[in-house]
Amino acid sequence: MRASLQLARAGLNVAVLTKVFPTRSHTVAAQGGIGASLGNMSEDNWHYHFFDTVKGSDWLGDQDAIEFMCREAPKVVYELEHFGMPFDRNPDGTIYQRPFGGHTANYGEKPVQRACAAADRTGHAMLHTLYQQNVKARTQFFVEWMALDLIRDAEGDVVGVTALEMETGEVHILEGKTVLLATGGAGRIFAASTNAFINTGDGLGMAARAGIPLQDMEFWQFHPTGVAGAGVLLTEGCRGEGAILRNANGERFMERYAPTLKDLAPRDFVSRCMDQEIKEGRGCGPNKDYVVLDMTHLGAETILKRLPSVFEIGHNFANVDITKEPIPVVPTIHYQMGGIPTNIHGQVVVPSGDVHNKIINGLYAVGECACVSVHGANRLGTNSLLDLLVFGRAAGNHIVDTALKAKSHKALPADAADRTLARLARLESSTSGEYAQDVAGDIRKTMQQHAGVFRTQKSMDEGVKAINEVAKRVGSITLKDKSKVFNTARIEALEVENLIEAAQATMTSAAARTESRGAHTVDDYADSPEFPNGRNDKDWLKHTLYYSEGRRLAYKPVNLKPLTTESIPPKVRSF
Repeated sequence: MRASLQLARAGLNVAVLTKVFPTRSHTVAAQGGIGASLGNMSEDNWHYHFFDTVKGSDWLGDQDAIEFMCREAPKVVYELEHFGMPFDRNPDGTIYQRPFGGHTANYGEKPVQRACAAADRTGHAMLHTLYQQNVKARTQFFVEWMALDLIRDAEGDVVGVTALEMETGEVHILEGKTVLLATGGAGRIFAASTNAFINTGDGLGMAARAGIPLQDMEFWQFHPTGVAGAGVLLTEGCRGEGAILRNANGERFMERYAPTLKDLAPRDFVSRCMDQEIKEGRGCGPNKDYVVLDMTHLGAETILKRLPSVFEIGHNFANVDITKEPIPVVPTIHYQMGGIPTNIHGQVVVPSGDVHNKIINGLYAVGECACVSVHGANRLGTNSLLDLLVFGRAAGNHIVDTALKAKSHKALPADAADRTLARLARLESSTSGEYAQDVAGDIRKTMQQHAGVFRTQKSMDEGVKAINEVAKRVGSITLKDKSKVFNTARIEALEVENLIEAAQATMTSAAARTESRGAHTVDDYADSPEFPNGRNDKDWLKHTLYYSEGRRLAYKPVNLKPLTTESIPPKVRSF
């Protein structure tokens, strides 16, 4: 919506296809804030934000893209404020900012207040603000439409998409001079996930089937504070406001692991520490399988003002009054750092011969489905909403600058819809086979077992075989109900084809990376003098590229050169 706003305002003809009503998109679930070095609450500048993001990424982030994002951050937040976003305010009227995990001042010496927040409903406020601006700019929304496949011509340029209108079941070709994917992540490939049911990696599936590689898919972020047993997210803003993680002994255990940042260390680090406490028998509850997040010392007034949604979640999903007792939490899958490879303008780029980043004409990707790589091996909290704003705006600007009005549509290839029609025909003609949700359930079970917080080489190798076996069953999914109108079974069957692409990309890429880095922590590659924290910069300071056809892997180097500032060379992460 940030990109479509830029395009609609420039007078271009924009169609936004969306599976759900725009304000129901998963950004609505983002709680904690948008990272920007405004310096309203404490001393800050974009250099510190840049340093934190590079360090947080475990040096797998591209430093040119990270610099671009951190420098643009204050600009896009003030712009959002001018659009009418209802940020919380300081007494002097400036935007309220809270501390967040991994965000520091003076290059790691102390936590900083950088997360611009609207209570704990920041994503909700942002989504509604951008939707209202798009309505004002007369953006055309195609609500409850599901994009199915990209259409590429003989030269490899993208000239449109095929899409299913859910209300009628009709398939359409939408021709476009430019296609931009903003389809979110694929968190539903895991059994325990903070992601909405719509997050089935549709853009990743479309790209993979069109021959475009998926980058860095082995890196999945586990959010430390998912409600135990429910998977519902408790924002990192809780810890930003002062909440404390405790084990069965009531100990604030993060002081042992991260003496400087304590509970506000980056997410991958906190998740591993929590898992360690549980493994060593200091978990809480009858099965000792979770730790607790304690907010009782904050006081009811602060909680109800700054964390009203968390208060409701406590009641609804854990039967806990967080003003009076701690709430059970476990690390839960939350965010994919990988995705469709792009540059800082949102253009999709692929390797070609000696060129690492050949541009695919007519195709852009932004947000969680894209991999600019600003997040590298581990994303810092608040950088996801920032990623959307910065690169949505950058892609919009770049498309406007290409003077599309003067260009004519490229001709559609004769076989434009063949792949899509073949997929649908197979479902229509099936008389027996498997139920889509049985296959999806086995995808989730396999990924949860073999690609969790802690991984072993043996388990990942077994996972590759297991997920490839599940993939064989995707072709035998059947539809019992062949009706057209709002047939959700058909939608789910089509979603499984996207889920399996994301799952195979993840499992194959993970098994091949023989090191520990960021969210990809493998027991076999532990701390050693040669490889501190198990990270092997000599062999693995590179991005993974997974091609669906043949399930083959390629690699490209990490860009350690920023645009204007000094490079930050790799070093050991400590907090």
